[in-house]
Amino acid sequence: METITKINLGKNGPLVSKLGLGCMRMSAVWGGPTNDENEGIATIQSALDKGINFLNTGDFYGSGHNELLVGKAIKGRREDAFISVKFGAIFYNNQWLGLDLRPVSIKNFINYSLVRLGIDTIDLYQPCRLDNSVPVEDVVGTVADLIKEGKVRYLGVSEITADQLRKANSVHPVTALEIGYSLADRQIENDLLPTARELGIGVVAFANTAEGLLTGEMTAPLSANSYLNHFSRFQGENLIRNLEKVEVLKQMAREKGYTPAQLAIAWVNTQGDDIMPLVSMSRRARLPENIEAMKIEFTDSEKDFLATQFAPGAILGGTYLQR
Repeated sequence: METITKINLGKNGPLVSKLGLGCMRMSAVWGGPTNDENEGIATIQSALDKGINFLNTGDFYGSGHNELLVGKAIKGRREDAFISVKFGAIFYNNQWLGLDLRPVSIKNFINYSLVRLGIDTIDLYQPCRLDNSVPVEDVVGTVADLIKEGKVRYLGVSEITADQLRKANSVHPVTALEIGYSLADRQIENDLLPTARELGIGVVAFANTAEGLLTGEMTAPLSANSYLNHFSRFQGENLIRNLEKVEVLKQMAREKGYTPAQLAIAWVNTQGDDIMPLVSMSRRARLPENIEAMKIEFTDSEKDFLATQFAPGAILGGTYLQR
């Protein structure tokens, strides 16, 4: 039974669920343990049953494993799913080597993705980032060619600047921008979000809980093997101060009868009808709480309070989102 509101992805884009399902954590992430594949498939299928049709994956998630898993989950129900795929990241032995955005590589990548997913057309295809190694015109132009060929339906972009977004959109209309956005990471409000809105581009917002900081479950110090230790936000006094700031979110969550994570997702959701929270899940047990978060509303005073407490700069230190 459908329980999720639908929105147009961008001004002239397709109808998709207001809540997106991030599938990355259903595969081994950066060399971590492999999750139960059957549970991942069941999570996707349960999400589809509940009306969540936006599925986000990448050809480099688990070295193709994630696309294979998504392909198994949507077999026989292709029309129920809107498939978003990122490309361009190169890993070896779980180590980031860089980007390969050459047109010849993109044409190679998509054929492998189509086979792994078991589909003829990818709904939204996007470079995972843009750098200066290949002109934006060549990257976007290649995806535009794939759209003409029928291998792709819509162009997306991810983790780019406002200037890059304008340039990409001038080559071919961009349907969606995938970018990190949360109470703790509001830098897109300066110029990237206004630019997307000016151009009529939908926003797919990931990292709603700021890598777990806003869940209310994080404690200091982190375990020695946590990858978050690489980022100054989660180090030493920064982490202690940041967790003190999260206490105000925890208090509001207690008063409203929700979890801090639900409020973090709800805050992103309420920032506009053009913004889709993209929530990573690997267990179907997480679906009800995340769907419920989409129904949470804030009073004007609560909105003002959160905007003040989590004003840009209130959270100390950076993550990869502040490249």
